[in-house]
Amino acid sequence: MIKLKVPATTANLGPGFDCMGIALDLYNYIEIEEIDSGLKISIEDDNDRKKVDKDENNLVFKAVKKVFEKVGYRTKGLRIHIKYHIPIARGLGSSAACIVGGMMAANEICGRKLELHELMEMAVEMEGHPDNVVPAMVGGYVISAYTENKVEYLRLDLPEEIRFIIAVPDFELKTSDARRILPEMVSLKDAVFNISRAALLAAAVAEKRYNLFHFFGKDRLHQPYRGKLIPGMDQVMKNAVEEGALGVFLSGAGPSIIALSLKDFEKIGSKMKEIFFLNGIRSTILITGVSKKGAEILT
Repeated sequence: MIKLKVPATTANLGPGFDCMGIALDLYNYIEIEEIDSGLKISIEDDNDRKKVDKDENNLVFKAVKKVFEKVGYRTKGLRIHIKYHIPIARGLGSSAACIVGGMMAANEICGRKLELHELMEMAVEMEGHPDNVVPAMVGGYVISAYTENKVEYLRLDLPEEIRFIIAVPDFELKTSDARRILPEMVSLKDAVFNISRAALLAAAVAEKRYNLFHFFGKDRLHQPYRGKLIPGMDQVMKNAVEEGALGVFLSGAGPSIIALSLKDFEKIGSKMKEIFFLNGIRSTILITGVSKKGAEILT
């Protein structure tokens, strides 16, 4: 039996649309073993609300199948058990965790025939962009690009004392819906705005310049548009900063919002929850750190 844990991820970070992501210290756990015949999938869900496919449409199984097909591995049957701690359809990389977990487990089963970069490229192709799957694999703060079927990435370490205060609204937002609302063209002014903020953000993390962490969340490519789908988003962000957050941003496609801070975590989280509630949205607050290792095979 192969057991592994895969971290949640937060992507975009504001200006780093589709190219920046961070692995979080919040995990899904996956067990996979070969059996005599058939496919058996069982699910544990912290929220116990989301119906997850328990057949060949299951995302973990699809990822396993891609690896087996790639290396020509045949199996009589599989048993898959998934324990979800990562909220589903909340902008915290749940689908990326399933893809990464399935592929890494499959690679173990077939004798590690694929290198990390090969698995990474397959995962990016399946997910559609690298900002979630790459940090889910390698951990930390990752800047990545996908060109000519090859993934290039740079991994940085965030300071250990940084915490992520995550406000998770009690409604789902599919990535497809959050992408559909984005414009196909943006102005040169907005493009320059994002390029400059993304560059400064990466430099601030590398140099641990906390006074520049406010560049987390500075964006004109996606947040202003996705905010229309998330009641109270701008107010939540504004109030989190007023309570002492170093930076605040929409996590992935949303609707979760993340604040970074060195202190007053509960205070900031309480204010974020309050503002969501005033806008008619119930939410849950999670406080976590960064996952330095990313996905791990458990012995």
